[in-house]
Amino acid sequence: MVKLSVIVPVYRVEATLERCVKSIRTQSFTDYELLLVDDGSPDRCPQICDELATQDDRISVIHQANAGLSAARNAGLRVAKGTYVAFVDSDDMLAADTLQPLMDELGRHPEYDIMEFPVRRFIGSPKESVLMFDRHVYANRLDYWLQARAYAHAYAWNKIYRRELFASVTFPVGKVFEDVYTLPLLLQEAKTVATTDKGLYLYCHNAGGITSTADGKMLKQLLDAHLQVLADTAWQHLRDDSRFRAYYAHVLNIQIDVYGLLGGDPGLPYIPTGFPGRNVKLWMVRLMGVRATCRFFKYIHQVLR
Repeated sequence: MVKLSVIVPVYRVEATLERCVKSIRTQSFTDYELLLVDDGSPDRCPQICDELATQDDRISVIHQANAGLSAARNAGLRVAKGTYVAFVDSDDMLAADTLQPLMDELGRHPEYDIMEFPVRRFIGSPKESVLMFDRHVYANRLDYWLQARAYAHAYAWNKIYRRELFASVTFPVGKVFEDVYTLPLLLQEAKTVATTDKGLYLYCHNAGGITSTADGKMLKQLLDAHLQVLADTAWQHLRDDSRFRAYYAHVLNIQIDVYGLLGGDPGLPYIPTGFPGRNVKLWMVRLMGVRATCRFFKYIHQVLR
């Protein structure tokens, strides 16, 4: 059995696919299988995948009819053999010598079910930045979600997972922001989550990607994912926690954006979160309610256009 399965969904990435695969093949860590999932790509990607597989016996190719990113990741998971699994998007890369220190850390700590590592984000755009982590271990999923602010970087790709976690969890087919739906489910299965300052995922800016082009309906799916998290009764005892207040403010911002684009009834319930401090929006929700707050900011945005 290989130690790690690396799953790369492939769709319309002729310009970046070989660069992505090279960043994996040149890692100092070698005990992995690389699964390229051609999601019915209409360009030369299917041929490129097959050519790459002839160059390295660690590479396997899955060809399927187009069904979306979630379905491609699920297809890879169905055949993955590694003790652990990682995802790399085909327009991104791994920095040199990223996998070895991560897999060494997992070897020293077999109790870790998920390990999150740093990201250089939005490479090639004015928003480029590095998301770093302290070395920390979380035995409670709620602490990880709030203290590490995992809700703000629930990406599938800057983490290594024990593959067994996916025995009862799949990515939601047909959803955008699928990572935000999936990570909370994985955390329910995991006993221990760790963050590390080792390794680096290279997330390249894509002007046509979901993050850059999300419309109101797409943002509504992101909101719905967070509403599912908030519906978990495990949060009840944390509602006066300042970390929960920050999370609620994060979801409130998404709700305000969705209302501004779509209108309708806000799905976010009012949840008392203790003293709002300097957060104006939380004060407004406390005094006016969620709907009135959303209407106010929609009006302000219309005036400022």
